[in-house]
Amino acid sequence: MKPGIHPHYQKVVFMDINSGYKFLSGSTKTSNETIEWEDGNTYPLIKVEISSDTHPFYTGKQKFAERGGRAERFMQKFNMKQK
Repeated sequence: MKPGIHPHYQKVVFMDINSGYKFLSGSTKTSNETIEWEDGNTYPLIKVEISSDTHPFYTGKQKFAERGGRAERFMQKFNMKQK
């Protein structure tokens, strides 16, 4: 590999914010938040809205049907009021 042109690749913990499911993987993403993993090491924490734990393709069912539609969640997420 040519030095100085590749992003830093490191282990990070991804956490599904809907279910709390966490997994350790490699990534070039970084985060200001960290978490102590099961092995005792501290890794950057990347929060994701959906993972294999909550995606209907992998689960075979919709886990969060009561959450509302995409527009409603967007408005709530950014604290906006509908006109």
